[in-house]
Amino acid sequence: MAEQTSITTDILDYVRSVSLRDDAILSGLREETAALPGGTAMRVMAEEGQLLTLLVGLTGARSVLEIGTFTGYSALCLARALPADGRLVTCDVTDRWVDLALPYWERAGVKERIEMLVGDASETLCELLDQRGREIFDLVFIDADKRNYPAYFEYAVSLTRPGGLIVIDNTLFSGRVVDAGTRDPDTVAIRELNAALRDDERVEISMLVMADGITLARKR
Repeated sequence: MAEQTSITTDILDYVRSVSLRDDAILSGLREETAALPGGTAMRVMAEEGQLLTLLVGLTGARSVLEIGTFTGYSALCLARALPADGRLVTCDVTDRWVDLALPYWERAGVKERIEMLVGDASETLCELLDQRGREIFDLVFIDADKRNYPAYFEYAVSLTRPGGLIVIDNTLFSGRVVDAGTRDPDTVAIRELNAALRDDERVEISMLVMADGITLARKR
């Protein structure tokens, strides 16, 4: 029997028909995001958003960090799974898209659970460590500029509690990671992180062949 099923359009449609639980709030934000320049490429797939919601619940997370906000879709998925007194800190280099996100966060009843920090992500993460301390988050989701993924992962390890989960998006990067001729800084950074994760004894890992590649790293 084959080790890996090839995901055709028909299979993807079938998976969505039997497993995707959607609603007007989620689909509305996805549609508005898709209408932006580059929005379809940058947004999180509905299935991945549902996975993020599931992972927050499975880990019992009460404190979540997101690196890369964009239009707030993944933040919405993460915050929905938090308890009423839970907290999501999401950071982005710009607040350009926050006006699009806020009405959906409010309609979902999660606006008060979300704290948005604007600025260079590395500086923001350094400030979180300095001002709030180490090992304060139960789950960290990384989905930002790819060339800084190795640095973001190091910050995430410091900020995540033992037993906590780090979720890294785009670790297959549209298949560029296996194209030896592709040497742009983003692809090189993801290759380096993927290779380093394989031997990193600080975490247990699993790379999911889903969406654009999703790596789960549980801090020992």
